Amino acid sequence: MRASTLVAPTLLAAAFSGSALAQTPATLDKIKASGSITLAYRESSIPFSYLGGDGQPTGFGWEICGKIVEQVKKATGRTDLKVATQSVTSQNRIPLMQNGTIDIECGSTTNNSERAKQVAFATNYFYTGTRLLVKSSSPVKSLADLKGKKVVSTTGTTNYQVLRKVNAERDLGFDLIAAKDHAESALLVQSDRADAFGMDDILLYGLRASSQNPNDLAVVGEAIQVEPYAIMLRKDDPAFKKLVDDTLAQLIKSGQFEALYKKWFQSPIPPKGINLNAPMSKELQENLKALSDKPAT
Repeated sequence: MRASTLVAPTLLAAAFSGSALAQTPATLDKIKASGSITLAYRESSIPFSYLGGDGQPTGFGWEICGKIVEQVKKATGRTDLKVATQSVTSQNRIPLMQNGTIDIECGSTTNNSERAKQVAFATNYFYTGTRLLVKSSSPVKSLADLKGKKVVSTTGTTNYQVLRKVNAERDLGFDLIAAKDHAESALLVQSDRADAFGMDDILLYGLRASSQNPNDLAVVGEAIQVEPYAIMLRKDDPAFKKLVDDTLAQLIKSGQFEALYKKWFQSPIPPKGINLNAPMSKELQENLKALSDKPAT
């Protein structure tokens, strides 16, 4: 899949102004007319969607979105369909979906009730909980150890909100700071500018695996709350949502989903060939049967 050019400043402005929201046609109609689909990816959401050693998007979610593209070609009759790619962040992914800059997001986005007011989500395809990335030598082993410490999380994520809430409710007394993306958050811990990075545990395992010295980092603490990930789509577009949900259902039924899971979570992955050794959660196993898109509250 080829890399796209950068989004024009005027498009970014429109994304945040909300002026383009009502002008975006149904996704399949838009794709058929333009002959192009734009897939959004994250640069450091390992192993869901991230840049590989060749500088191109890769990952579990990215491969699933590739399967969806094949079904889009059939549904639109566009065998010549062009695939453009667009890097997104936690902050801009929803506005860029709403204004039509991107058509589908293949990252690590939590499906929750608040976001469901702005965008739609396909069948939940992963479940995760907020935990902490620390240096292996750190005395921080749990939330209770954070008093007087600096904790970083990524701007625009549900994890930042979860950490702010638990800090207040439990009077934990840590200083919560924000970073622009997951890579910067991890760097703050590695450079001793933060004591812990609070994020979805599976992303922390991925960041640890891709770091220069994985053994220098550890994922610790109890999961604060479990939330589902799902592929993000535009709201009020039932035809496109059905295509995506049907594609996921077929991948699950055929065994391809389980094979992809083993490839990305239980086998050596790029760029360093480290195995995350993350078994499929009970929640995900149950949802492979239920095929639910139920959001977190």
